[in-house]
Amino acid sequence: MTLDLPPSARLYLRPVQLADTPVNRDGELVRLAGGLSWCSAFELIAREKGSRVLQRTVSVADLPEDPRIAAILRRIAAPRAPLTLGERVVRLDQPQVMAILNRTPDSFSDAGAHMQDVDAAASAGVDMAAAGAAILDIGGESTRPGAAEVWEGEEIERVVPVIRRLARGGAAISVDTRRAAVMAAALQAGAHLVNDVAALLYDPGALDVVAAAGCPVVLMHSPEPQKGPHGGEGYGDVLLDVYDWLERRVEEVATAGVDRAQILVDPGIGFGKSLQDNLALINGLALFHGLGCAIVLGASRKRMIGALANEAPADQRLGGSLALALKGAEAGAQLIRVHDVVETVQALRVWRGLRDAALIAR
Repeated sequence: MTLDLPPSARLYLRPVQLADTPVNRDGELVRLAGGLSWCSAFELIAREKGSRVLQRTVSVADLPEDPRIAAILRRIAAPRAPLTLGERVVRLDQPQVMAILNRTPDSFSDAGAHMQDVDAAASAGVDMAAAGAAILDIGGESTRPGAAEVWEGEEIERVVPVIRRLARGGAAISVDTRRAAVMAAALQAGAHLVNDVAALLYDPGALDVVAAAGCPVVLMHSPEPQKGPHGGEGYGDVLLDVYDWLERRVEEVATAGVDRAQILVDPGIGFGKSLQDNLALINGLALFHGLGCAIVLGASRKRMIGALANEAPADQRLGGSLALALKGAEAGAQLIRVHDVVETVQALRVWRGLRDAALIAR
């Protein structure tokens, strides 16, 4: 196929026409990030001066020979390296569950259920791991809209005792924080991964902590991370705007000394984004494979589910959360961050079973 690709345009490839098996389709498909999803075509997008000047669905065989396209294809297809998290190795060739364990009194989703008793919080983490969660994501500050900021000393007091108990049991642990001091204390206590809703931009010392530790990090998009996770003035093209922002941030963090194989990206569902923005990001999630990083999807119990389901409250959004988790798995997301571990693990195991059956040659 001959396409006029402007030499100055930014090019994007969004995998479309997803397939669950490559059997009997040699040369027709591209495997996404070494995982369990393949695509037979791409939405090829060219962007100049903030506007899409080309948008065309092109089969794998018909992609134009262009070095920009070849570079993106290499990143899309490259397998994501497993994460070594203490005693655990988390493979990223299939979707894994990252379990949310909040140590906050004002969480939107669990009303501070694990706030008062450290032993009970640690026990809940053990149960999540036993149910199949690959990573436990422990946070001590609510990031819901309007939540009060927490002093870093208090945040440390909330998360470190739980992390220390769970680390002794061999769990793979992530700390969900924006603050360098909390990151450092959590890593010293046994955490293995940093999950930052501000992409290491809120605290000037955060990047140095992560680079010195050599630990994996999740960089999440939010419009104004230095001010807080919510805000911003909207987007011209939310899918491409978020992609460009994350691409720049990945480059900055890698340049500062963090191994690219240790960088994961999160489009930040619900953070400074409208319902339409969130839907566009989830529908376009496979685009982010072009960054060459593992993808984290955090949409569990989010407000968008209530908006689409008769204003269901947070504790009644299981069905919607599972729908979004499976949508993420289909698009090749490697980590699905959830509250409802048992149900999500079961859903993903069934999804994986269907994939395994499809991989058997007929």
